[in-house]
Amino acid sequence: MNDKKEHIINTAVELFAEKGFEGTSIRELAAKAEVNVAMVNYYFGSKEKLFEAMVAYKSAYTKGIIEELVKDSTLSEIQKLEKVVDVYVNKIFHNRLFHRVIHQELMLHQREGLQNTIIDIISPNSIAVRGIIESGIKKGVFRKVDAPLVMASVFGTFNQVLLSRKMCNKLIDKDPDYVPYEDPKFKKRLIDHLQDLLRSHLLKN
Repeated sequence: MNDKKEHIINTAVELFAEKGFEGTSIRELAAKAEVNVAMVNYYFGSKEKLFEAMVAYKSAYTKGIIEELVKDSTLSEIQKLEKVVDVYVNKIFHNRLFHRVIHQELMLHQREGLQNTIIDIISPNSIAVRGIIESGIKKGVFRKVDAPLVMASVFGTFNQVLLSRKMCNKLIDKDPDYVPYEDPKFKKRLIDHLQDLLRSHLLKN
């Protein structure tokens, strides 16, 4: 992807996070990105296609890492899952506006076609992680757990922390002005907690 397209996508993330999909116009996006409307239309064609390109571009890095983890025969299943947690937490903290935009769109239920596209783009990552859990079960190193609900528990924790700073601060007993996403200690705390949760729930005693 060229620098100009990447710049437009990054600008779109900021505007979608601030104003939502409906509240953001191509003209406004072009102005903020300091490009003309014709360039945005040339690269993406429509606001919907821009949104889809944003999701695909921002998800590609994680997809590549998870694919490599799945194929890495030097790691055990629990080590792979620990690395998945590390990758996801770091990615979410670094790109929290993007993840907030995605989950806002998924929760609104206003554009079914766009929602389906988002799910089609991001679901392979979840399927791959689920495959790691199921592999551990088949090998007898993991308990016979409900793999999809294990995933829901982990990703639900990500979302709870990400979507509401006020709620997150309330849950972890922090002052309202605390910004958890800018605190390396909290990031490590979250990674350690989720990795410990997976070890405790999955590994046989």
